[in-house]
Amino acid sequence: MWVLSTAGCRWLGAAGSLAVTVGGWAAGTLPVRGGWGLWEPRGSALTVAGAVLAYLGLTLLIAAWWQYGRLLRAGAPERVGATLCWWAAPLLLAPPLYSADVYSYIAQGAMVLEGHDVYGAGPSVLAPGELGWDAAASVGGHWTDTPAPYGPVFLVLAQAVVKLTGGAVVPAVLGMRLVAVGALALIVWAVRGLSDGRPGALWLAALNPLLLIHVVAGMHNDGLMIGLMLGGVLLAVRGRWVAGSVLVGLAVMVKSPAAVALLFVGIIVARQCGGGVRGVLKGLLPGVVAAGVAALATVAAGTGFGWLRTQSVAGTIHTALSVTSDLGLGLGMLVADDPEPVKAVVQQLGLVVAAGAIGVLGWRAWKGHTDPVLGLGLSLVALVVLSPMVQPWYLLWGVCGVAAGAWDGALGRWLAVASAALAYETAPSGHTPAYGFALMGVAVAVAAVALRAGRWGSTRTAPPHAPAPPVPAPRRGRSRAERTGTGA
Repeated sequence: MWVLSTAGCRWLGAAGSLAVTVGGWAAGTLPVRGGWGLWEPRGSALTVAGAVLAYLGLTLLIAAWWQYGRLLRAGAPERVGATLCWWAAPLLLAPPLYSADVYSYIAQGAMVLEGHDVYGAGPSVLAPGELGWDAAASVGGHWTDTPAPYGPVFLVLAQAVVKLTGGAVVPAVLGMRLVAVGALALIVWAVRGLSDGRPGALWLAALNPLLLIHVVAGMHNDGLMIGLMLGGVLLAVRGRWVAGSVLVGLAVMVKSPAAVALLFVGIIVARQCGGGVRGVLKGLLPGVVAAGVAALATVAAGTGFGWLRTQSVAGTIHTALSVTSDLGLGLGMLVADDPEPVKAVVQQLGLVVAAGAIGVLGWRAWKGHTDPVLGLGLSLVALVVLSPMVQPWYLLWGVCGVAAGAWDGALGRWLAVASAALAYETAPSGHTPAYGFALMGVAVAVAAVALRAGRWGSTRTAPPHAPAPPVPAPRRGRSRAERTGTGA
């Protein structure tokens, strides 16, 4: 059938994205004020119709993505970049979807311009007449009085958008979307380079519906963190570790989880040096470079070092996707009158286990048993699973790294299942309804049945580090495995 071809998937996915956008104009995360008559509530009936349309569009997009992955795994030749443009383009003019975080970004940029301490107060300090006041009215309830947990590099970008747009909600949102598109371009460049151009890697990373709805449509700054982080790793793999460390340092100054990449960049540098004491000492230098970048960026931004004390503010908000928070809360309710201390202990234990997992993966990468890029991806997946606060899009931290080397293995397949399921957790309005978890369960069940039935195509491509088959022309350059000094 034509619809099951790569061209059919491209059209089907574009139709799904268009439906998400059109539905979002009625049921998206619309601003409380400042919508210019464009992004305004349309009445309950139209809102429900828009939400249904957006969910149907999301389902079409996920179905097209899944089938597209099967075709790529079966060896179908395809231009993934063109497909990405088709699927992302309809989302560019959508209102904020699936999250109100972009209003926080705008308000925080305005706070810097207005002279407020962005690390000491939340957007509620903005007064009528100040830049960002309209955006602050649309910030989610949890975040209204919460200081910014982001680094100064991101705040400088948000500040620039507010300054260029005068803080008006609609142009400021579109300005933040341009930042998100730039982040997507960085991810494409980095994943393509780290995977030696395998189209399937871009399928799991950049074409992922979870990324499209939360980075392009939702404008989460996680996309910028991922793009800078993986770009830095790519430069390190190519022997340009100083520039790579600078990019990773900038990524940390967007969101702190990118610091995990410094361990694996250090391992890459040390192994390129031949190991030994000299390699270990040189492997410490990326951390030194990144620390210097962080210090310079903080001083240049003029926002102060308050970001050092706000990294844990997100953990105070309970999210149902956090295993350690749920377990700690349940255990605390059983054994104590106040469950919060027990919950805090379980959350900390989860982070200790995550640190241990990262250490093991780092050791395996050092010994050459695990590819460093794959180790980074797995480390970030472990960090997300065991974090005290988990949002659906956090999974992308690790997915994009895993995609570079293991997109078509069992791990890649189950991360694809998780991505498809998590895309349903949040409504276009940014709320987390109970039926979202029911839809997640349905998505997991359908995908699991498809996997068990063998509906995932047959592999015709070689594993990431398998010897290449004979070809008429010699290969140019070295593979990533050769550059990082790792094997299968």
